[in-house]
Amino acid sequence: MKTLAVLFALIVGSIVHGQTEGTGNITATVTNVNGTEGKVRFGLYSADSFMKTAPEFSVDTNVIDGKAIAKFEGVPAGTYAVLVMHDKNDNGKMDFDTNGMPLESYGSSGNTMPYGPPVWEESKFEYSGEKKEIEIRF
Repeated sequence: MKTLAVLFALIVGSIVHGQTEGTGNITATVTNVNGTEGKVRFGLYSADSFMKTAPEFSVDTNVIDGKAIAKFEGVPAGTYAVLVMHDKNDNGKMDFDTNGMPLESYGSSGNTMPYGPPVWEESKFEYSGEKKEIEIRF
């Protein structure tokens, strides 16, 4: 009976370990946030969801000492991009003025500032499933 219990524990342990293998955490930090109002919203996107649908992972954070830090947990290896915006009025969306210019700060993991929305090719990065840290500037 003891042998059966040990065997069962080993099988369950390998199943649980196998489900988390190849996943890890990505930490994204914005270091130049102006103001403390609202939330800073982070989204981790794949090529299929980038600028089209909801992100695979999302985190909303507060601003502390001019920084916003998001930790995406249990992320499988793959190709991703992080988009981030400072939702100052906390309405859950990017606000624009009448001529289409953003009224709220935003950035992407590529740290490029094109005239227009972020671009997948400039924002993407490879993720191996191990711990990764990204710094993003608005």
